[in-house]
Amino acid sequence: MSHPVDIHVGRRLKQARTLRKQSQTDVARELKLSFQQIQKYEIGSNRIAASRLHELARILDVTPGYFFEGLDDDAPETKNDPALDIVNAIGSIKDDAIRARILTFIEDVSGVTVSRRS
Repeated sequence: MSHPVDIHVGRRLKQARTLRKQSQTDVARELKLSFQQIQKYEIGSNRIAASRLHELARILDVTPGYFFEGLDDDAPETKNDPALDIVNAIGSIKDDAIRARILTFIEDVSGVTVSRRS
């Protein structure tokens, strides 16, 4: 059974990766690992060594502490992050024009402009 800290760190890894629109394969390639290893990290079945966590922080442009933020706030059950749900839903839309329109709407409502990758 996975340790709750490993599960939390894995969720934070998935969140950072998803928010940066990187696939598991993208991250795995930079670490010279298989995407299956990233999957195992994200579900918490494999622990992430400190050196690997440092590399992930660099790749995802976060501090190493990012992976532990909110750890003390977590209940033992899994918590859903609505922001991650939105990112996943938008990412599943295949039509680029529709995705762009939704992003523009979100920017208008939030007052925040998101940088776009070409």
